[in-house]
Amino acid sequence: VYFFFSAFNRKTGEPPLINGWIPYLGKALIFRKDAYKFLLDQQKKFGDIFTVHIAGRYITFIMDPFQYVYVIRNSKQLEFHEFANKMASKTFDYPALSKGKFPELKENLHRIYQYLQGKPLDIISDHMMKNLQDIFEWKCSQATDWETEKMYKFCCSVMFEASFVTLYGRVPAADGHKVISEIRDKFIKFDASFPYLAANIPIELLGATKKIRKELIHHFLLQNMTKWLGGSKVVQARQDIFEKYELLGDYDKAAHHFAFLWASVGNTIPATFWAMYYLLRHPEALAAVRNEIDHLLQSTGQKRGPTYNIHLTREQLDNLVYLESALNESLRMCSSSMNIRISQEDFVLKLEGNQEVVLRKGDWIALYPQILHMDPEVYEDPKEYKFDRYIENGKKKTTFYKAGRKLKYFLMPFGSGISMCPGRFLAMNEMKMFLFILLSHFDVELAENKAVRLDNSRMGLGILLPDVDIAFRYKLRS
Repeated sequence: VYFFFSAFNRKTGEPPLINGWIPYLGKALIFRKDAYKFLLDQQKKFGDIFTVHIAGRYITFIMDPFQYVYVIRNSKQLEFHEFANKMASKTFDYPALSKGKFPELKENLHRIYQYLQGKPLDIISDHMMKNLQDIFEWKCSQATDWETEKMYKFCCSVMFEASFVTLYGRVPAADGHKVISEIRDKFIKFDASFPYLAANIPIELLGATKKIRKELIHHFLLQNMTKWLGGSKVVQARQDIFEKYELLGDYDKAAHHFAFLWASVGNTIPATFWAMYYLLRHPEALAAVRNEIDHLLQSTGQKRGPTYNIHLTREQLDNLVYLESALNESLRMCSSSMNIRISQEDFVLKLEGNQEVVLRKGDWIALYPQILHMDPEVYEDPKEYKFDRYIENGKKKTTFYKAGRKLKYFLMPFGSGISMCPGRFLAMNEMKMFLFILLSHFDVELAENKAVRLDNSRMGLGILLPDVDIAFRYKLRS
């Protein structure tokens, strides 16, 4: 009855509805199991536009990448920030950024992202490079013979500490590394529950997650943060803004800082893992990227090795086309973010080819770029890792086609339009610098021969994690 009632309740111009037979849940379980396969199956049956009932929400999927621009363009009627704000405030335990209670707080926080672009980006990238080199030296300078570690654990350890120190400053205690390791271990436990929190499951049902979240937030209380030395301008600017709002309690401010840390590393760590894993799985890719790195060091008269400080300008980083292509290729293969917009009113979305979609206020619209990333029309052999896929005649390749037509959007690991990740430039720089230092200083190889697959439990939420960790070994290059 429920299915037929909803199906017959559709207005003219509304897309076909895929409802499921379980009240409230709809297609949630099958979607969660493998969203990519589910959406492709529905596309074959219903075409490029259809609505799916998922856990009480009606989500209209636009599958044709040529139509993405019409969704992204209509940012007034199709809003994202309110949804993101609600989800983040619930996940990270701070009060929602309501205009009445916190006038202009959302806008003020958004303005701060200027510190992650242009000249300020160069400054923060320089700090990140120095911190990465310090951590590699501390961690690896003893590796005169082969050292074996688990790769995900290694990436997590290095990237978490380098990001933490770059953003929030050094912990001056003698056991500074240990303090950050403790924060990292709690962070990993919290992060394991993130998909459930994002799916609106009450934190009380998630074991120790609530306690761990509270402990993590306490690390970011003002009395702790003031002890850390050499934090970034972006975090300082956030602190200054929070101080202007008397209704924000100390715990609330700390929760905002914790959310910012999660945003900084939650996706960068797994993305770094995949970039490293694919390079080590493909010797020709590893050789090409290393050759490019060595050539840059040679041409700038810089020596490699943990005792030498390497300095890279943004231009030099940008010109490493093989490194960037290899990184983009791993992002294409491991990113699975759902770009969501919410209709602010009853609204007719006009699309290419005189198509129209009738939307009700509160309806969700979703783009699912993983479908585009794995489309054989756009990317030949999409399941194959091709490190030079984004290079043409020795330069960056930025033109991709589908059905003979040039695509405006062809790689979307960081979202789109108003929901695009404001820290994407820093994230790319961080990952490039990690790989640069690793490959210039060390010989690296896999220590076990097993396939690592994508763990689908985060489908729709960003970069997918590996289903298992894998051992690798490294030693100082002679």
